[in-house]
Amino acid sequence: MWLTNSSIGRKLVMCITGACLILFVTFHVLMNAVAIFWPSAYDVICAFLGANWYALVASIGLAALFVIHIIYAVWLTLQNRKARGNDRYAVTSKPKQVEWASQNMLVLGIVILAFLVVHLIQFWAKMQLAEIIGCDAHHDGVEVPPAAGSLFLHIAFSQIWTPIVYIIGFIALWFHMNHGFWSMFQSCGWDNDVWIKRLKCIGCWWTTIVIGLFVAQAIVFTVRANTTTFEEACANYFAETGYAAAVAPQLGAACTEGCNNNCTPDCNNCETPCEGVAIETETIVID
Repeated sequence: MWLTNSSIGRKLVMCITGACLILFVTFHVLMNAVAIFWPSAYDVICAFLGANWYALVASIGLAALFVIHIIYAVWLTLQNRKARGNDRYAVTSKPKQVEWASQNMLVLGIVILAFLVVHLIQFWAKMQLAEIIGCDAHHDGVEVPPAAGSLFLHIAFSQIWTPIVYIIGFIALWFHMNHGFWSMFQSCGWDNDVWIKRLKCIGCWWTTIVIGLFVAQAIVFTVRANTTTFEEACANYFAETGYAAAVAPQLGAACTEGCNNNCTPDCNNCETPCEGVAIETETIVID
């Protein structure tokens, strides 16, 4: 089959999968923008894109695009290195038209893949996967439903390392997308001098806007997560969605001094005896 047996066919597969992934990234940044201005609407979108059949089909299709893109990227890189042989080590200078990103697309892809793994662990595993296997995440004694996208944003970006990892990933994605945008057209034969310049300009603007929005969102989510308590975020989510949930008290918080932190709220089962009586705790139940 020429899509796998020929270099042109493999490049075409890279172009098609890359174009689809660029469109997905653009959709993703627009969906994240909803979380900034209208968190409750973002939660509705998350509920819509849960474990429904159409969302699962889309997720499988997206995963297939990623896998095919990665496989063909490695395939073409190895093919190019094999074709050049030892000559690649004899190059002392590169033509000006050869971009840094062009020489490091595979490395950039590996950085993006590592970033993607972190992103999947923080969100997909706790949302769509959790809904598939029928379990809820727990944070600070609160049962967080899979559709609570705004709460998972709060949990993720309350950790100081999250925005750092994300911004590094976004920088790598900028270089990868910026080069990939115009090079996919070039690989398809659209490589005359006039249009290549135009496509490079369009690709630079598109990529810069998309990645700029991602970075801005990461900053906003980080500021919001560190200026609003998790309890306040939960209260807002439960009030807006009507999700019935009980916020469990912290273990040991109900006991007076003399009990260790392994006490139950009524001061029973303490490793050391309680000196005094238990303080009544409040369990928040929102219907």
